[in-house]
Amino acid sequence: MSEPLELKKTLNLPKTDFPMKASLPQNEPKQLATWQESNLYERILEVRKGKPLFVLHDGPPYPTGEIHLGTGLNKILKDLVVKTSSMAGHYAPYVPGWDCHGLPIETQVEKELGGKGKVPPAEFRKLCREFATRYVEQHKRDFKRLGIFGRWNDPYLTMSFDYEATIAGAFLDFMESGYVYRGRKPVYWCIYDSTALAEAEVEYEDHTSPSIWVKFGVVGGGSGQAAKIGPDVSAVIWTTTPWTIPHNRALAFHPDFEYVVVDTEKGALLLAADRVAALQAESGIKEARIRGKFKGSDFSGMKFQHPFLPIQVPGILTNYVTLDQGSGIVHTAPGHGADDFYSGQKYGLEIYAPIDDRGVYLEGLPEYKGKDVFTANPIIVKLLAERGALLGNHEYKHSYPHCWRCHNPVIFRATEQWFIKIDAAAHGRSASLRQEALGEIRHVKWIPAWGEDRMYDMIAERPDWTVSRQRFWGVPIIVFYCDACGTRLEDFKALRNVVRWFEKEGADAWYQHTAEELLPAGTTCSCGATKWRKENDILDVWFDSGSSNLAVLTLKNGLVEPGQGWRPADVYLEGPDQYRGWFHSSLLVATGIKHKAPFRSVVTHGWTLDEKGQPMSKSLGNALYPNEIVERWGADLLRLWVASVEYQADVKMSERVMTQLSEAYRKIRNTFRFALGNLADFDPARDALPNEQLEEMDRWMLERTAELVTKSRDWYSAYDFHRVYHAIHDFSVVDLSAFYYDVLKDRLYTKAARNKSRRSAQTAIWKITSALVRLIAPVLVFTSEEIWRHLPKAKGDQPSVHMAEFPDAESLIAKIDPQKKEAWEELAKVRSAVLIKLEEARNAKSIGGSLEAKVSLYSSLPKLQSTLKSYDKQLPALFIVSQVQVLDRAPVSPPGGESSDLGIVIDKADGKKCERCWNYSTHVGENPRYPTVCERCRDALAEIEGGASHAAT
Repeated sequence: MSEPLELKKTLNLPKTDFPMKASLPQNEPKQLATWQESNLYERILEVRKGKPLFVLHDGPPYPTGEIHLGTGLNKILKDLVVKTSSMAGHYAPYVPGWDCHGLPIETQVEKELGGKGKVPPAEFRKLCREFATRYVEQHKRDFKRLGIFGRWNDPYLTMSFDYEATIAGAFLDFMESGYVYRGRKPVYWCIYDSTALAEAEVEYEDHTSPSIWVKFGVVGGGSGQAAKIGPDVSAVIWTTTPWTIPHNRALAFHPDFEYVVVDTEKGALLLAADRVAALQAESGIKEARIRGKFKGSDFSGMKFQHPFLPIQVPGILTNYVTLDQGSGIVHTAPGHGADDFYSGQKYGLEIYAPIDDRGVYLEGLPEYKGKDVFTANPIIVKLLAERGALLGNHEYKHSYPHCWRCHNPVIFRATEQWFIKIDAAAHGRSASLRQEALGEIRHVKWIPAWGEDRMYDMIAERPDWTVSRQRFWGVPIIVFYCDACGTRLEDFKALRNVVRWFEKEGADAWYQHTAEELLPAGTTCSCGATKWRKENDILDVWFDSGSSNLAVLTLKNGLVEPGQGWRPADVYLEGPDQYRGWFHSSLLVATGIKHKAPFRSVVTHGWTLDEKGQPMSKSLGNALYPNEIVERWGADLLRLWVASVEYQADVKMSERVMTQLSEAYRKIRNTFRFALGNLADFDPARDALPNEQLEEMDRWMLERTAELVTKSRDWYSAYDFHRVYHAIHDFSVVDLSAFYYDVLKDRLYTKAARNKSRRSAQTAIWKITSALVRLIAPVLVFTSEEIWRHLPKAKGDQPSVHMAEFPDAESLIAKIDPQKKEAWEELAKVRSAVLIKLEEARNAKSIGGSLEAKVSLYSSLPKLQSTLKSYDKQLPALFIVSQVQVLDRAPVSPPGGESSDLGIVIDKADGKKCERCWNYSTHVGENPRYPTVCERCRDALAEIEGGASHAAT
C-alpha cells in the first residue's frame, strides 16, 4: 500500500494569476495598446454585422484646452450607451466629432498672435485649422485613455471639407425654401469679440449697472385730460443702460395703467400711480402730492423733450410695460432692444444705433462721441445731472447677459444680419418651421421627462434665428451681390457650384478664389453685369453643429441602413445647456430640411460639482480633471463613478468619493478573484454540468443571477446605469462574497477535485462569473477584459469580452421548483440570524471560530420548521459550523437568541477537530490510515486515492 497522502496537498486551494492589486494606472495603458494593435473596435463591429443598427450621435465639443470632468462624464455616459447597446445585440458604431469653427478657437488664436487683425483672413483661417487639429489630437488621446471605443482614426470634424460643404448646402436649402432673409434688428452683440451672438451664446451672470431715474419734459399733445398737462411736467423713466439714452426715440405707456402727476420738491412728475413710492425711495423725494390722474392710453402721441438732445420723442402704447420696477413709463430705443424694435416698427420710429463693432459711438455729443458704451455710462449720467434731468442714481446688481466665451457683458445692437424665419413655412408646405419643430418634439422620448416641456417652451418662445456672424473662422454665407446694381444672386444652381468647390478645397476656397471663379462661368445679373461681390459674414457655429445630422448620419459613415439617405439618431446625450444649444439648433436644421427631428430620444445629464455642491473651476481651486483621476486611480474608477451616480441630476465628485469607490471596486475585484482562483482546474467543455444536474443551492444561485441579468438588461436599455452598478455591487459583495462563496469554500476546498458536488459548485461559479463580467464590461472596460482573459472559455466564446454579448437570462434558468426557491430564501434569513448569534458567542469567548460551534434550532412556525428539517444535512455548510441539530420542541432553558418564531442555541461542537477541514466530529480517529481526519475527509481522501471511478455521491 502506498504512503498516505500529505493532507495539505489534498486540498483544492485557489490558484490564479489574476492579481489582487489592480494597478490600473500602470496596466490600463498596456491594455489600450493591445486593443489598438488588434483593431478591437473594428472587430466588434464585424461580429455585430447584420444586427439591428443603433446610433448615438455625438455632440461635438470644442477642441480647446484640456478635457474637464464634465466632458469626461459626458463621454463616458455616451460610451456606456454605445457599449450596452452593442452588447445587447446591436450594430452600434460610434463616430466621435468636434466643433472646430467659431469664436472659442478664434479667441485662442488671436491670443497666440497677440491681437486681432495681425494676419490676412486666409492665413488666420489656416492658423485656426492648425490650432483645432492640435487639440483634436490631444482630446482623442485623452478620450481613448478613458476606455472609450470609437472611430478615432476618422472622426467627424466641422472643419472637414465634406462637412463644410454640407453646412453651405444646408444654408442654401433654407434659403431656397424661403426661410432666410436679411434684416436690421437688435441682436446680442459682444463689443469685445466684435460679433453678433445667438441666444444660445449668451449666459446670464451677476453685473452691477447704474440705475437712474430721468426726466423727459412734456411738450404737449395727447388726448383726454392728459392733453391739459402743461410744460412744467416731466415724464419719468428708469433705466440701467444710461448709454442708450442718446438713442431714445419714444416713451412707452401701458394703455390700461393709471398714471398720475405728482408735485414734488424736484418738480411736477408724471409716472404710474403704483410706482410713486418706489420713485420716492430711490430718488430721495420726500413729498409727492397727486395733482391729477390719467389713463395710459391718453398719452399716445404726446410729445416729450429729450433731456439733452434737440429732439422730441412721442408717447407710444405697448403691453410689455410692467409695474414690477421702474416708473411705468419705458424708455424706448428701437436700435437696442427687441421690444423697443418691434414698437419702433409699429410706430415708424427711427431704428437708431450709431455705434461700431467695438461699441464706440460714431455720432453724438462731444462728451461721449468716440467712447465705447460702457465707458460712456458715467459720462451720460453726469450729462443728465448737468442738464437737470437726473432724479436718482445708484448702483444696481442684477442678472445681465454676458458673452458665453469672453464672459464680458453684451449689448443689444441693431445691425444688418441674416436671419432664419421661425414663423415661415417652406415653399409648398403649410406648417411653419416653429409649428413643425413643436410637433416633432412630441414624438421624441425625453430623459428626464421634463426635457420635453423645456424644449417645447424654448422653441415656442424663441425669435427668428440670427445665423450670421462677423468673424472669419467658419463657413461663409453663400451670397453674392452684383457689383453694378447690388442685386443679390438668386440662381440656386449657380450658388450650389460653390458647394462643389467646398467639397474639393473646403470653405477656404471662399477666401482663395474670386467670385467669378467660384460661380459657373458666365453667371450674369439681370442688369447684364457679370462682376460679383461676396458676402463677408460667416454662419453661426450653432448652424454648423446643428447640421451634424446631415453631415454625419449617412451611409458613408455606416450610420444609416442600406437604402436610406438619412435617418434620425436613436439618441442624443448632452448636458442641460444644450436645450438652447445643440439640441435646439439640430432640431431646427433637421426640421427645416428633413421635416423630422434628428433624434428619437434625448438624454440629459447634470453638472459636475465638488463635495460642497459648488461648480468646479480652476479659479476656485476645486477642479478635478479626468487625466489627474486616471493617473491616480485609473480610468475604470472614473467610469465606476459615472455609473454609480444618478447622472440626470447634478453629480458630486471629490477625493472622498473616489476613496469610497476604490473600496467598492476592491470588493468587486476580490469577488471575481475568488471565482477565478477556484476555476483553475475547470474546463467548461470537460467539467461543466447541465443546470438541472447541479446541486439545489447552486441552481438557486443561478436563478438569482438570471434575475439580476434580466433587471440589469432592462436598466441598461433605460440608461439607468446607477441601478446596474448598485445591483451588481450588492450581488457581488453580499450575495456572493459574504454568502454563497463563503458557503462554497468547504465544498470547493475539501471535496475531491473531480467530485460531482465540487464540479457543480464550479459550474455555477463559472456561469455566474461569465454573466457578471459581461454585465459589468461596459462600466469596468479594463478590469472586465482582464477577468475575461483569466476566465475558462467555452467553445465559441469571443477573444474579448467587448466582442461578447450580454448573458441571456434563459441560459441561467435551472428550473428550480418555486417552493424550493422560497425555502432557500427562508434559509438565507435563518443564516443571517445564526451569524448574529455566532458573533455573540465569539464575543463571549464561548467559541473561537464558527467551526467550533454546534447550532440548535427550533421554529414555532410549522412551515419554517419543516424546511429546517428537510435541509438539516445542508445546514452545517450553510452556517459554516461543525454541527446543526433541528429540535422537535423549543429548548427547555431560554436560549437568549429566541425570537417569537425562531430559537437559536450556540454550544461547543462535539468531538475533535479534523486536521484537514477543521470541522469538529465525533468520528475523528476512526480511520487508521488517516487518524486525524473526519468521516467527510475520509471519503474525500478515498476518492482522491481511488480516482474518479470511486467518486463519492
